[in-house]
Amino acid sequence: MEVKIGVQNAPREIVLESTQTADEVESAVAKALEGTSKLFTLTDEHGRRVIIPAERLAYVEIGEPSVRKVGFGTI
Repeated sequence: MEVKIGVQNAPREIVLESTQTADEVESAVAKALEGTSKLFTLTDEHGRRVIIPAERLAYVEIGEPSVRKVGFGTI
């Protein structure tokens, strides 16, 4: 699933493909914003972690689950 993260005072957003569900991502955002965790952490599909200080989060956009297409598609 594609996740876009806006960080305050950063010129670009962070875009990653995560294996976490939308509910898991939403839960992580909620914990970071309510102060339970001072860091917002996500893991991408390759196992790399993205760690952002919770007070620097501007927005988090959670996309639809991605489906990989194989071969040539028709329009």
